[in-house]
Amino acid sequence: MIEVAASRPPLVAGLRDIFVAFRAMAGKVPFSVIQLAMRISIGFVFFNSGLLKLRSFEFAVKLFQDEYHLPLLDPVLAAQLAMTVEIVVPLFLFVGLATRLATLPLLGMVAVIEILVYPQAWVEHLLWASTLVVLLTRGPGVFSLDYLVERHFAGAGGRASQNQ
Repeated sequence: MIEVAASRPPLVAGLRDIFVAFRAMAGKVPFSVIQLAMRISIGFVFFNSGLLKLRSFEFAVKLFQDEYHLPLLDPVLAAQLAMTVEIVVPLFLFVGLATRLATLPLLGMVAVIEILVYPQAWVEHLLWASTLVVLLTRGPGVFSLDYLVERHFAGAGGRASQNQ
């Protein structure tokens, strides 16, 4: 192995060393920090959409009438439901409370948007869904109320799961 490394040009060996050092540093970022970033970022996608509907509810209803065309739902009811879910559920994500449960209505919204409204935006919807599925399957991380609740119920001697 020493012979192979010695035969590399210095520039290639230096770049490889930089890459290896960067990879080692990146591997030390706690997954809980990434989970927190995911909760905040996907939460704001929906929260901002809900605030937009709240600020201009008549326009939101018009969108549900003219563009979204959701079957079986009155446009006013659909706008109210979407606005409520988009404002309330992200609050749970922000603080990490009932996180896994909170991902379900948002995943449902992503599916409806993808299938019935904007199927051409599948790349963006796949990103949203992927983020939500990570939170659903891996939980909110240690920077969450869910983690504190689990620790509380685990007892003083018990330890909460790090993948919470």
